[in-house]
Amino acid sequence: MSEERSPGGTYAGAVLFDVDGTLIDTAYLHAVAWWQAFRQAGLTVPMARTHRAIGMGSDHLLDHLLGPDRDKDGDSALSASHDALFAAYWPSLQPFDGAARLLHVCRQRGWRVVLASSAKEDELSAMRAALNAEDSIDAVTGASDVASSKPEPDLVERALERAGVPAERAVFVGDTRWDVEAAARAGVPCIGMLSGGWSRAELEQAGAVEVYEGPAELLGKLDGSILSQPSKD
Repeated sequence: MSEERSPGGTYAGAVLFDVDGTLIDTAYLHAVAWWQAFRQAGLTVPMARTHRAIGMGSDHLLDHLLGPDRDKDGDSALSASHDALFAAYWPSLQPFDGAARLLHVCRQRGWRVVLASSAKEDELSAMRAALNAEDSIDAVTGASDVASSKPEPDLVERALERAGVPAERAVFVGDTRWDVEAAARAGVPCIGMLSGGWSRAELEQAGAVEVYEGPAELLGKLDGSILSQPSKD
């Protein structure tokens, strides 16, 4: 899934964006899709608990919700059911207000803009189509690029490689505790978004350096954020 284009200028830093729940309003759609997949398999997992696992890749999500010592023979079928159920929402996916503009302004200010998502290739393609911000995206990483998903740091580290900058010149933007933890393990500060359903206190406790309601608020307060300008030190 990795892809990259030649940058149009000199980039002193990179901003790495989670997509689900951060740029596109999908967190609760994923929760519903997983809940239905579990029900189809005869499993009962409360919706609220399912939502709290959204942001993990399916590998960690199933361990988190069903237990790591379970019989894992049915994992592939569960994941496939989720994917099929979630795909029904693709035509109606909606970006958050200000999401595309935020990417554009970040790139305009000298950041490399990288999408760093745990989504599979077809899901990520559908979200990118909904976002409609291809001219502002320098590189993309997805589930197929890493061995382990968030909260492990693999995805963030791979995004840094694609961006061509060290961790100290990057910022991650995500909406869950799992994003904040993955970024921290890669040595990257994380901006938290409330758009995925996690509270300000939870994101700050996990280590988020700043927290905003969503892309529109961050865009409006960009000059006072750590994304005001990339460091040139």
